[in-house]
Amino acid sequence: MTKGVRRMVRVGLIAGTFAAGYLCGTLGQAPPAEAQMGDMMKKAGESGGALGSAAKLGTTINEMQTHVSELQKGIDTLNQIKAGLGG
Repeated sequence: MTKGVRRMVRVGLIAGTFAAGYLCGTLGQAPPAEAQMGDMMKKAGESGGALGSAAKLGTTINEMQTHVSELQKGIDTLNQIKAGLGG
């Protein structure tokens, strides 16, 4: 084999090893803590009582924060369009 072909094979093997490691690493990760916390909040909300009320309040506040963040993104986009139009 020529020197260039050997180098390409070596680079290909290194890239393949990296890709395989990356794939195995992503498949082996635990679900995000936010997903687990959301499940716990739902279960607590269904339990009733003071804990259930607090869990429902926490869930509602999280949902409101998500909506506010989405609205802020929309406002930022509109401001960019306005600036692009010279306003």
